[in-house]
Amino acid sequence: MALPDASAHASRRWLWLLLLPWIGVLLVPVYNIDQPRLLGLPFFYWYQLLWVLISAVLTALVYFKTKPKGKARKGGQ
Repeated sequence: MALPDASAHASRRWLWLLLLPWIGVLLVPVYNIDQPRLLGLPFFYWYQLLWVLISAVLTALVYFKTKPKGKARKGGQ
């Protein structure tokens, strides 16, 4: 079994960012309100929709930061 190097350990730290969306949507009492409204949508709905967008950005960021570098692509490309 190969031992992980320092760069692999450092890249794993980025994975903690994936917990932010979970925490943001699990704290329902924080956003279970009607005001302020955005384009007619109650805060409850647009807050959750905002976390969908934030989650996509965070997932992409974590993917690019943890992707192995210098590996040859499969398929001969």
